[in-house]
Amino acid sequence: MILFPAVDIKGGKCVRLKQGKAEDVTIFSQDPVQAALHWTASGAQWLHVIDLDGAFQGEPVNFDIIRRICHETRTPVQLGGGVRDLQTGQRYFEAGVSRLIIGTMALEDKQGLQAICSAYPGRIGVSLDADQGRLKSKGWVQDSGLRIEQVLPELEKIGVAFIIYTDIHRDGMQTGVNLAAVEALLNRTELPVIVAGGVTNLDDIQQLAPLEAKGLSGVITGKAIYEKTLDFAQALHWLSGR
Repeated sequence: MILFPAVDIKGGKCVRLKQGKAEDVTIFSQDPVQAALHWTASGAQWLHVIDLDGAFQGEPVNFDIIRRICHETRTPVQLGGGVRDLQTGQRYFEAGVSRLIIGTMALEDKQGLQAICSAYPGRIGVSLDADQGRLKSKGWVQDSGLRIEQVLPELEKIGVAFIIYTDIHRDGMQTGVNLAAVEALLNRTELPVIVAGGVTNLDDIQQLAPLEAKGLSGVITGKAIYEKTLDFAQALHWLSGR
C-alpha cells in the first residue's frame, strides 16, 4: 500500500482546501517544488500532485511548476486537475508525469476518456469525488447527478487503470476516513483503489491497511502531514514493517 503525499497547487503555492472549497484555503508552502522535494527526501515512493486552478478552470494553469516537480524530484508523479482532453494528457506525459487522474472528463466525455485510456494503457486513473454518495465534477463545484455504482461498470469496460475515491465531506477536515464507504467501493470493483479524505493520524493508516487484501492500493494524505498530526516518515516505516 503506497502512501501518497499531496502537493496541491493554487496560485503557484502549495495549499490545502477544506472540502474542496476554493475560498477555504491554507497555504503551506510558497514553493510547491520545494514541498515535493521535501516529501521525496522523506521517502515518498510517489507524489500526488493536483493543479487546483486547472481543476476549476478546466485547463492546465500550473504546468511549468508541475514539469519542474517531475524533473527536480525524479519521483513518479500522478497528476490531476484540468486534464479534459487527449492533447493535454500528452503534454503532461511529455513533461514527465507518470500517470494521470481524470475527473470531469470521466463523467462527461466517455469518448475522450476512452481515447486517453487507449493511448496510454495502464497510466490513466479516474477520480471519483463523492459528497454524501453523489459524484461532483469541475473541481467539485458541480453535482453530476450520478453515484459511484452507476459509473463503475463503464469505467472498468473502458480500461481505466485505477480509481481514486475521495470523500469530499471529510477532505481536509481531519475527521477520520470513511471506512464503510471505502470497503463498499472495494467490494464493487476489481480495480485498484486509492483513498483520500479524512486521514488524520497513524491510526487511520493502520485501520486502512487490512483493506489492502481487498484491493486498496494507496492512501493520499495532505493536511495531516503538513500540520504534523501524521508523521509521514513514521507512517512509511510502519507500512514497510508490516
